[in-house]
Amino acid sequence: MNIPQLQIQTTRGILGLQIDKSIQEIEQPKATQQIEQPAAVLEMSTTRPQLSLDTTENRAEIDMKSAIRRGNENAQYGMQKVMEGIARRAQEGQQLVQIENGGNAMVHIIKQNTDRPIAPLGIRFVGDRTKVQTDITPGKLNINATPQKPIHDVQINKPIHNYTPGKVTGVMEQYPSIQIDIKW
Repeated sequence: MNIPQLQIQTTRGILGLQIDKSIQEIEQPKATQQIEQPAAVLEMSTTRPQLSLDTTENRAEIDMKSAIRRGNENAQYGMQKVMEGIARRAQEGQQLVQIENGGNAMVHIIKQNTDRPIAPLGIRFVGDRTKVQTDITPGKLNINATPQKPIHDVQINKPIHNYTPGKVTGVMEQYPSIQIDIKW
């Protein structure tokens, strides 16, 4: 006896995936920056040196005296000569008073007043440099530098970001099937 047979033939289903990859683009622009360095403030002040020379004594040695000094010296010289003259006349008077001791006093007074010593021939050098009085006040230099801070301006640029999302799509590469046959 023939038993009917049932034949089942299946084909499995194959699921495929279609993948569209995502695209991501990132670009980072450089930062925009401006840097400026102002010059330092430089202040300089000077005090000039001073040199003073006093040549009064040197000028007096070569007979270039001021009118006041010359007047004072002449008055002093005149006073000295007056005193010398008074002393000489007093001395001569004393000698004449003592004439009774001998007659030579008159001759002696005349000889004293007429015999003058010979003036020495003198060569002298004038302008002694050690008599020049100097006074020096040194100068000063003051420098003050004030540095300036740099001016720094920075602008950060945002990144440029483009993103295209990917897709995953299921695709049937092979559909499942069932075939049933009955055999008698």
